Amino acid sequence: MPYAPTTAETFARDTDAVLASVSRVIDGKPAAVRAALVCLLAEGHLLIEDVPGVGKTMLARALAASVDATVRRIQFTPDLLPGDVTGVSVYNPVDREFEFKPGAIFAHIVIADEINRSSPKTQSALLEAMEECQVTVDGTSHALEDPFLVVATQNPLEMEGTYALPEAQRDRFMMRISMGYPDAANEALMLRQRDTANPLDGVAPVVDTDQVRGLIAWARGIHVSPAVEEYTVGLARATREHPDVRLGASPRATLQLIRAAKVWAALDGREFVIPDDVATLVEPVFAHRMIPARGSVSSRGRSSADTISAILRGIVGSVRVPLATR
Repeated sequence: MPYAPTTAETFARDTDAVLASVSRVIDGKPAAVRAALVCLLAEGHLLIEDVPGVGKTMLARALAASVDATVRRIQFTPDLLPGDVTGVSVYNPVDREFEFKPGAIFAHIVIADEINRSSPKTQSALLEAMEECQVTVDGTSHALEDPFLVVATQNPLEMEGTYALPEAQRDRFMMRISMGYPDAANEALMLRQRDTANPLDGVAPVVDTDQVRGLIAWARGIHVSPAVEEYTVGLARATREHPDVRLGASPRATLQLIRAAKVWAALDGREFVIPDDVATLVEPVFAHRMIPARGSVSSRGRSSADTISAILRGIVGSVRVPLATR
């Protein structure tokens, strides 16, 4: 039975069902849950960075469990090899030829747990997959699933045994978010609810891959006016021209900001993007791609992440929103 075309009503119903399903597992973190759904429907990838034990992997698994799709989890370790991720060609003595054995990347949703604990060589195995939705092994390209989402978790760089993600790798993640610690009420609720049961056991799929593809197509059709496009480009150019920034947002970041803003508007029940959608998403979409100038961090006594956040807040406050032409 073919799936009916997505409408505004079905989009709202299906996305509300996914948000409610994940929120039953992740208590008190609606912004993180919404960001994960935005990445899925905007055809991007999500990087969750925070200290151990705050629910990074739980969020990824809850989103995967809410969608009736293939899911693979890769535990990144220092001895993980690129072939473990993409797959390898194995000689078949019966047929006397090499045959391809797919790796863990061949799934709709891939959970890359503690991605920065593996070497840069292994991290780079994801580059082609995340950008082109294919992997090339021994000169042959193999298409990945559709839809395809990588949800990666990582610990902060100051943690022991971590390798910094290369700039090209970070740029392929649409958004980076932090979970943060739960408030006292939600932490107490967690103690009562999870002492005897795993909340993931009660999560059932609420949408399938056909429905997800319909949601993606609907969000892709959200209208973006020339004024909003000009505002988005202005924000990106401001990051490149800022005196305290050594590496600003790339053109890929600008494109992904618009894609994310379309989904954000659709989740709010609108068929058009407003400047507030773009401004809300600037920090999660741009911050992990930017590198501050050396003097801007040391002279102010702040961390690199705090410096970038302050710069982006200043840029959002200073870039003028163009007036729409009638």
